[in-house]
This record gives sequence, structure tokens and C-alpha cells, in this order.
Amino acid sequence: MKKILLAMALVVLATIAKSQTSCCAITVSSQNAALAMNDKFASKHDVPVPFKLEQPKGEVISFATKEGSNGNAYYIKSAKPTKKVLFVFHEWWGLNDYIKQEAETFAMEMGDVDVYAIDLYDGEVATDVPTAQKLMSGLKQERATAIVNGIIAKVGADKSIATIGWCMGGAWSLQSTLLESKQAKACVMYYGMPEKSFERLKTLNCDVLGIFAKQDQFINADLVKSFEANMKKAKKKLTVYNYDADHAFANPSNPKFNKEFSADAHAKALAFLKLKLK
Repeated sequence: MKKILLAMALVVLATIAKSQTSCCAITVSSQNAALAMNDKFASKHDVPVPFKLEQPKGEVISFATKEGSNGNAYYIKSAKPTKKVLFVFHEWWGLNDYIKQEAETFAMEMGDVDVYAIDLYDGEVATDVPTAQKLMSGLKQERATAIVNGIIAKVGADKSIATIGWCMGGAWSLQSTLLESKQAKACVMYYGMPEKSFERLKTLNCDVLGIFAKQDQFINADLVKSFEANMKKAKKKLTVYNYDADHAFANPSNPKFNKEFSADAHAKALAFLKLKLK
């Protein structure tokens, strides 16, 4: 009888442990939230140089999400009908005019591609560090996922999708790719938090280009090596370029913007996206 009771207790404990692991699973949003509230990480992001996009080539659109409230994106339509789509993900400042300009640049350089710069902050944009910390730490995995799923549904199941993003947006470039299933054709992530789940990485359906900074103390060399190992184990192709720079080196709003490295990284990203969306 004692053996039966012991066995039953072990089953109950295992069930509780399993449920606790599930409910408290570490998400990309929770990891980003921890980064956002780290003062050393925040210090790597100087206040953006004021910039206003003159004569915008796109428009802000709204789309339905299953969470209830609509999502938003800055949309640049291809000059001719296309089944190619590029999702652009902003960093912790939000969907500001710098990101809109980046989206316009890719739209111009890639040609027949519909470009959507996706707003993960539901219309809010930070112009100072405390606000950026609040917005990034407050972004819930469920809401961001609902926004991404909403834009995927918006573009339609017949489209080929590529993604690109910086910092927080780099992480969501990869997360979006994981949600796109077989529509995913390419993923570019700049110094963003990698997906750490080997099981999730096994579900990837496209190649990934990772652009990282050697001096980055947060998305650091060990994290990048771990990502490379997990991708290799999952039998997925990951190409990595490491630049001798610090976090956010490719952000034109950053006074510490590295023009040379940024131009080189952009050229590599553009060539990769064009190839995969050919």
C-alpha cells in the first residue's frame, strides 16, 4: 500500500512540475523585458537624433487581430502586383520615422515587394530612454504574437514572406518567421535575442542571416555561439556576420551610428533578401 501511495505522489509531483514549467516558460518578450530594464543595456541607446520623414511613400494601415484591438503597420505598396512581402520590425524606440525610412529604402532597392513596417507598440513611440524601457518591457508575448499573426493573415496565404529587424525587432524578425510556417522565405536579424528553444528552431522553414556586434555585452558572443549550435543541431542554415562594433551600430538614429559597418551589413542583408525572394 505504501508503494502505491508513493507512486501516486510521484505522479502528482511530476504533473505539478510540468505545469509550472509550462506556465512560467521563458519567452522572447520576457527576455527582452529584462534587457530593457537593465541600465547598462539602456545606456547603449542614446536618445534618437530628431528626424522627420519628408514626403512619405507609404501609408499607415490597420488590420484585424484575434486579440480584439487592431494592429497597425506602415505599408509601402509595390508598383506592380506581387506575391513577395517583407516585414520590417522596429527596435525599442517603436515605429518612428527612421524605421519608416528603412522600410522605404528596402522597398525601393528590392523592387516588386510589398513592405510592411509592423508596429508592435500599438501607436506609441519613445523619444527618451525611460519611455523606451517602459514600452519594451511592457510588450507581452501574447500581444506581439497576435499582431504578427494578424499581419500574416492580412497579406494572405499565397504570399512569400521575408523579415528583417533590429535589436528587439531582430528578435521578432525570427519570431515572425517561426509563425509564418511555409510562407517564410528569409529572415534577417540584427543583434536580436535568438530563440533558445531547439524544438521551436526545428520548425523553421527558411534560412537565417544573423548580424551581430562583437562588443555587444548582451546579445554577446556566447549567446551567438549557442544560437549557431542550436541551428546546426536543428539542421537549419544560419549565416552569421560579426562586426567589431557595439550594440545598435546600424541604427541611423544613434549618434554612435557606424556608417561603414552599417553599409556593409545592409548590402549583405539586401543581397540575402533578394536571393531568397527571387
